[in-house]
Amino acid sequence: MTKISGFLQLIRPINCLMIGFSVVVGALLVGTEVSHPYVILKLLFGFVTAFTLAGASMVINDYYDREIDGINEPGRPIPSGRVTPRESLIFAAVLTILGFLAAIFTNILCLAIAIIAWIISVSYTIKGKSTGLPGNFLVSTCVAIPFFYGVYIIVERIELTSVLFAALAFLSNTGREVTKGIVDVQGDRAENVRTIAVSYGERTAVYVASAFYLSAAFLSSLPILMSLVSVWFIPFIALADIGFIASSIFLIHNHSRENARRIKNLALVWMALGLLAFLAGAPS
Repeated sequence: MTKISGFLQLIRPINCLMIGFSVVVGALLVGTEVSHPYVILKLLFGFVTAFTLAGASMVINDYYDREIDGINEPGRPIPSGRVTPRESLIFAAVLTILGFLAAIFTNILCLAIAIIAWIISVSYTIKGKSTGLPGNFLVSTCVAIPFFYGVYIIVERIELTSVLFAALAFLSNTGREVTKGIVDVQGDRAENVRTIAVSYGERTAVYVASAFYLSAAFLSSLPILMSLVSVWFIPFIALADIGFIASSIFLIHNHSRENARRIKNLALVWMALGLLAFLAGAPS
């Protein structure tokens, strides 16, 4: 049971579920009728691809971060010994194969997008992470891609609504990544990972993270103003925006590692509310 819990913790199931649902939201943004069995099957394959490849990237990240986690997060599965490094690589390989197989059963274009997203995520883990903010952008790109993936399951064109929602995901997740750098500053400094917090200090990182959170909150009004969503989008996105604004204020007033960890976790809640807003406000 300890081994199973270790594997589950490696993939960060909540994050993977959010990435999977982003694919579904992306499809709904083009007014997809989800009652047709063929569409349901395609969306299921899309969800599986997003979930498993996101999980694989999380596992690979933990494999490469095992020494840093020994300082920052010693309770993580690999540094705690619940999962060996070799087992984590095998697990990542299985998840990757499952993800690509599901993409093949979707369509060739989706397979190409899945491969590109996987390459970006692995590039971040191997090289991009040490670059700081550029590495944060790579992670946020992987968070934004599922919205486009969902569109391409149904149609072969880019929709303005998808671009806006992908941008919201990109901005809010970048804020979260910068916040995470405050939490991990001790281990990142030891491994020469040039996050904003390491390179310019926690106070600067706080303002950069808050700028991204507030930019996402500001941008969220555009789908409403452009009549791209239904009225049901408003209550959920309002709660998400209030959460991001309040988090920014609390982070500016207290940039301690403990508070940054709380804000990082809360940011995931606000992002989940944003997903619900997209689902509720998707055109029928």
